[in-house]
Amino acid sequence: MGESVQQFGCKKGIIRHFSDFGSQYVQARNIDVWLPDQYNPRNSYAVLYMHDGQNIFESENVFNRISWKVDETLSLLNDNHQIRDCIVVGIWNTDKRYQEYTPLKPFIYYNPQYREITGNEVQNDLISDNYLKFIVFELKPFIDSTFNTLTGSDNTFISGSSMGGLASIYALCEYPEIFGGAACLSTHWPFSLIQTDPLLFNAITDYLKATLPSPQNHKIYFDHGTETLDSLYHPYQSDVDRIMKENGYNKRSWITRIFDGDDHSESSWQKRFHIPATFLLNVDQ
Repeated sequence: MGESVQQFGCKKGIIRHFSDFGSQYVQARNIDVWLPDQYNPRNSYAVLYMHDGQNIFESENVFNRISWKVDETLSLLNDNHQIRDCIVVGIWNTDKRYQEYTPLKPFIYYNPQYREITGNEVQNDLISDNYLKFIVFELKPFIDSTFNTLTGSDNTFISGSSMGGLASIYALCEYPEIFGGAACLSTHWPFSLIQTDPLLFNAITDYLKATLPSPQNHKIYFDHGTETLDSLYHPYQSDVDRIMKENGYNKRSWITRIFDGDDHSESSWQKRFHIPATFLLNVDQ
């Protein structure tokens, strides 16, 4: 594993870049850790883990040159005293993004029909459980030992968009003792890249019914737009919202938002990232 400390044109704070961060569970990848301007090793910080880490800070690393500008958003929120002090861990994706981000357990434990319809696409390829082990058992201990963090679940959060939204809610359900909240933007509820069988979605609803953590000490944020790929998500999200209510989630512990005119893109997620960030990192918690 190599490390370089550079600005990368970062407008707010500094990004520490760890290249080829190794793992016994998944292939090596780059890790970016954003530290705010006022970062002080003597203070303690909440931690937000984010998937697709190459897309969230500076546009040089993004395929379309449009990033989430997470550093600028969090700096502004912090300056306005709307969020607690935090750092962000950007986990770069790999060429196995689909296999790492698609939850495995819904398809192998809850109904034999799900295993039958997914076939090789799920059973032989998905490594999401190993991806979560990498985050929980390798990456988080490294972050907590390298930076001065608040290590409890009430100060540890995870977020992503599209397939990263699926990975985030999966992480929260699998490790509720580690993560206190998840922000899932434009969650790709249809799951499959090649199939449209509704049983694929039934797999995740059955899983959520059985595994959603307690709303007493967890927060969940969902949203979607209305254009491009996001135009497909409303009926799926409505079903998930019903499950959230049935599991005791209310406005204190859960938000679902629809953004009319927003599409499935970094520019849309950039525009509204301040909402889940404020919800998860609220200073009053």
